[in-house]
Amino acid sequence: VGAPTDVGGIDSSLPIVLFAVIFGLSMDYEIFLLSRVQEAHLAGMDTPQAVRYALERTAGVITSAALIMIIAFSAFVFGQVVANKTIGLGLAFAVLLDATLVRLVLVPAVLVLAGRWNWWLPEPLRRVMPKVSLEP
Repeated sequence: VGAPTDVGGIDSSLPIVLFAVIFGLSMDYEIFLLSRVQEAHLAGMDTPQAVRYALERTAGVITSAALIMIIAFSAFVFGQVVANKTIGLGLAFAVLLDATLVRLVLVPAVLVLAGRWNWWLPEPLRRVMPKVSLEP
């Protein structure tokens, strides 16, 4: 990243900052994908159909949003501040992995493999959880 050779290491706060931002961004993509899976399942589709439906609806949006974030974070690499360069490179790489490998491959695969267990809720929780619907 163009760091001077006498720096000696990375700032100890950088991994914490990277983790916090990456976690927030990945949850955004995750909620977007899983809400579409749940919508499709509640509409009567089985789990593989619901996952396929959700991927068809969200893959383009997730990929586009990730591409925008990767471009924005990659711009930090061309600055002069070493900490910003490191954060930019780390975030760009993490968003690339998250949007391609995790959200569009691993999560759908785990959902399909889990099948009906995705929708299992223990009876004590089922009794106390409120019935919430996004549609009237």
